[in-house]
Amino acid sequence: MLPVAPAAERNKDAILTALRPIVARCRRVLEVGSGTGQHAVHVTTALPHLLWQCSDLPASVPGIAARLAEEGSDRTPPPLTLDVAMPPWPVPAATSPEAFDAIFTANTLHIMSFAHVKEFFQRVGELLAPGGVCCVYGPMKYGGAFTTPSNAAFDAQLRAGNPESGIRDFEALDALAGAQGLTLEDDIAMPANNQLLIWRRAAG
Repeated sequence: MLPVAPAAERNKDAILTALRPIVARCRRVLEVGSGTGQHAVHVTTALPHLLWQCSDLPASVPGIAARLAEEGSDRTPPPLTLDVAMPPWPVPAATSPEAFDAIFTANTLHIMSFAHVKEFFQRVGELLAPGGVCCVYGPMKYGGAFTTPSNAAFDAQLRAGNPESGIRDFEALDALAGAQGLTLEDDIAMPANNQLLIWRRAAG
């Protein structure tokens, strides 16, 4: 039986709808923390111009590979083993013709430590092609405040399990992105008290 993430099943249509115009001119997407591979299959089925490269920690790679073998296509190549905290990432450089012009991650930055969040943006800055977009989906805080009581409760649950995890401040993420030459293009309200943040690298 293929692994299934209920959250990915619930949010896949909303994410596809939001991403569709953003990646209309992209051709190669790197997903960091693919989990089960559900987003890769769903998005590439609807958007056949995209190649979607899954990646995750070693424990998740076999499940992703099984899903892509059963439900994927030639636009969903085998998943990469990728640890945010262990550079270099096994992907083409920003100057390569095969560089990724979109990097997507969903429900990961509140799971990893903030030190690893910094590593994530550092690698995005190194590897995203000129003109490319970085898309981050998940719950956020603004000005240090939670957007809903349920997000505050979720944050407490996260920190009880791992004090280094927790819902991130939008302003902190925007500063990390800005330090890598990325400019906020959009902040999209999503269902279930989530956001989709879009940063773009200058084309030059």
